[in-house]
Amino acid sequence: MRKLYTGLTVLLGVAVGAQFYFAAAGAYGASYRPHHTLGYVIFSLPVLMLIVAAVGRLGAPLVIGPAVVAGLVTVEVIVAAVSRNFDGTARGLVFGLHALAAVGILLTVWRIANRLRS
Repeated sequence: MRKLYTGLTVLLGVAVGAQFYFAAAGAYGASYRPHHTLGYVIFSLPVLMLIVAAVGRLGAPLVIGPAVVAGLVTVEVIVAAVSRNFDGTARGLVFGLHALAAVGILLTVWRIANRLRS
């Protein structure tokens, strides 16, 4: 189970990196569709990781980490929805929280990977 969990962690890390790329590409004129679609994958992978960690009894930190990632993805969706209620600068300021949650996701995935190495 640990090898499967490790593979899912690598896949999640690659997906998060691609998500940053797609966000930047969308900001400069490309479609946001890949960014939006990949968000579902980034939510689904940690849920699967959480199940694998629990079934494989990999320990609380390897269960909690993916739960945090799924929670932060949920926060991103809420922030995106709430930001639509604002205009101009206010919308940008609220939507900036989406990026902060993304950094939290990146750091959490990094922490999970480091925990696997020890």
